[in-house]
Amino acid sequence: MTRPPLRLLLVDDHAVVRAGLRALLDGEPGFAVVGETGDGATGVRLAEQLRPDVTLMDLRLSDNAAADGVETTRRMLAAAPGTRVVILTSYGSQHDVLRAVEAGASGYVLKAGPPEELLRAIRAAAAGGMGMAPEVTTHLAGRGAGPEPALSAREVEVLRLLAGGHSNRAIADALFLAEATVKTHLIRIYRKLGTDNRVSTVKEAIRLGLIDIDTLM
Repeated sequence: MTRPPLRLLLVDDHAVVRAGLRALLDGEPGFAVVGETGDGATGVRLAEQLRPDVTLMDLRLSDNAAADGVETTRRMLAAAPGTRVVILTSYGSQHDVLRAVEAGASGYVLKAGPPEELLRAIRAAAAGGMGMAPEVTTHLAGRGAGPEPALSAREVEVLRLLAGGHSNRAIADALFLAEATVKTHLIRIYRKLGTDNRVSTVKEAIRLGLIDIDTLM
């Protein structure tokens, strides 16, 4: 049975950017753009009406300075909790990334990056994971907010692959482990970080500065 395409919503105040995104995504198998808008308030309404799988959200929306992409993300997830939001922006500062993650974003990709990073981030977000561009991740490496949990070397490897949006099977293949062993490592990582799912684990790892771009796989 053919899997239905991922339903995507575009929220960006530049019509040219939206046109480029639509051309890219409509031409990619497994994706379908179901709506687009240039302002955050309309984006929230469209998300509530259309229930997209993933929304691509511009960080800097000019329609309302008090409701940028981060605040719009927060409002959208409250109105349409089934959607996932990937921030798409020209900015990758630690402050912006942390604000987006804290608002509930499931990904953060730079507009200047290759299309493959955006496609991977969308798929990772739709699957319940996190999609972070490497250029974004490097701003967070080593900037922890407190003492790091005592993760083993193998657990750190699993965590980095998890942050890259890889499935348990992909992690197992990359590390030459059984999938059951990967699940065991994840349980231990969850316990040490005080989390209970993939998204919250990656968010906590970002907060603690456990993501290292030089060894991200």
